[in-house]
Amino acid sequence: MKSNLIKDTTKEERIALIRQWLPQEDGLDECEIDLWDMYRDYINGEKEIAEINAEFQARYYKE
Repeated sequence: MKSNLIKDTTKEERIALIRQWLPQEDGLDECEIDLWDMYRDYINGEKEIAEINAEFQARYYKE
């Protein structure tokens, strides 16, 4: 399995990874989470997936 770390991927590979996570049928119409928005910092090479997930979980548990 290839590493998904920023240092091991190109921006195009990071976009392709997020695209894989989107459902075939866009069942997210009623969901408030926009994966493109959520992982924008990862796509742009600013934060790792683990950092974004940890921040999301911390916000989720506080609310």
